[in-house]
Amino acid sequence: QVQLVESGGGLVQAGGSLRLSCAASGRVFNTYVAGWFRQAPGKEREFVAAINRNAVNTYYADAVKGRFIIFRDNAKNSVYLQMNDLKPEDTAVYTCAASRRNTDYVDHSSDMDYWGKGTLVTVSS
Repeated sequence: QVQLVESGGGLVQAGGSLRLSCAASGRVFNTYVAGWFRQAPGKEREFVAAINRNAVNTYYADAVKGRFIIFRDNAKNSVYLQMNDLKPEDTAVYTCAASRRNTDYVDHSSDMDYWGKGTLVTVSS
């Protein structure tokens, strides 16, 4: 099992930046594919970004491509989401997740096995 705890959310103006962090404890984190998902008020949870075990491959939702960067530091058992040029439509609870699947690619909630509790990001216009 792995436990995930997010931090770094908050209130930011449109065009600003935030970096989210996700600290993992429990089993060795580099055995998991890691991802970020978000859920806006009144909407379903959606995929944001994912990174494979050795940090070679990354994947992004079209809505954030070119603005967000996912990266990980396995020595620190952590994964991060750098969010730039934030827009009001990025407002959501952002949740870190980990997958045991034998694949590099994940892009759906059903791919993930462990979840954090989430951190709220609010982007004002």
